[in-house]
Amino acid sequence: MLMPDHEKIGPAWDGYLLLQRVLVLALLLSVYVWSAYGTNLSIAELVRGYPHVLDFLSRMFPPNLTIIPELVRPTIETIQIAIWGTTLAVLLAIPLGLLAAANLTPHPVLYAVARIILNALRAVSEMVFGLIFVAAVGLGPFPGVLALALHSAGMLGKFYAEAIENIDPGPVEALEATGAHKLQVIIYGVVPQVLPEFITYNLYRWEHNVRAATVLGLVGAGGIGFELITSMRLFKYADTASILLVILLTVTVVDYISSRIRSYVI
Repeated sequence: MLMPDHEKIGPAWDGYLLLQRVLVLALLLSVYVWSAYGTNLSIAELVRGYPHVLDFLSRMFPPNLTIIPELVRPTIETIQIAIWGTTLAVLLAIPLGLLAAANLTPHPVLYAVARIILNALRAVSEMVFGLIFVAAVGLGPFPGVLALALHSAGMLGKFYAEAIENIDPGPVEALEATGAHKLQVIIYGVVPQVLPEFITYNLYRWEHNVRAATVLGLVGAGGIGFELITSMRLFKYADTASILLVILLTVTVVDYISSRIRSYVI
């Protein structure tokens, strides 16, 4: 009796798949070993540094809670940086997202240019933008706003474009069939479908920007991060502990507010 072709090659095919998986695992293992070697990962170094870590932590306790009133203004400034950074990012990301959506862009050249701009904005981190703008406009919260705005615009623009590309084309085609112009198609055919996603993306980005704004203070871009790096440079570790507690509380409150807004919108 003749055997079906798939039964004849079954063992050979299984062996090939097994070999393929082994090679993939070997490649992944090699990448991890190579990365560990390049980054000088060492359990021994961690163990040797353990007493220094404990010493550093011991200097942070008890926290100096008397400086809490002085941290109110920098904390508010951090939130303000995140609000304006996110707002400017949204304003910049909307047109870029529309142009970067393959199903909506008016021309392939504009699509390519928008994609390149979004990639460039995402490729440069907030810290690098922060350093650039601190050098350009000086210390303070304004360079922090600009840094968050540009990097966040790259991220949000990409999310917007992907959301637009996944819409139901039916309403858009119906509007186009009635002779509606491009702006009407966007307002009545696209926006109602993507608005909940856009709001969710914006809120997530605002949460991220509150955390990022604290880090930008380390390069002089305002906010509570500036107080954090100052306390560490002056070896006031009890102050550092209090600042970290305020940052933790701020991030927790912002995350809670954002989640409540998302649950209400969605």
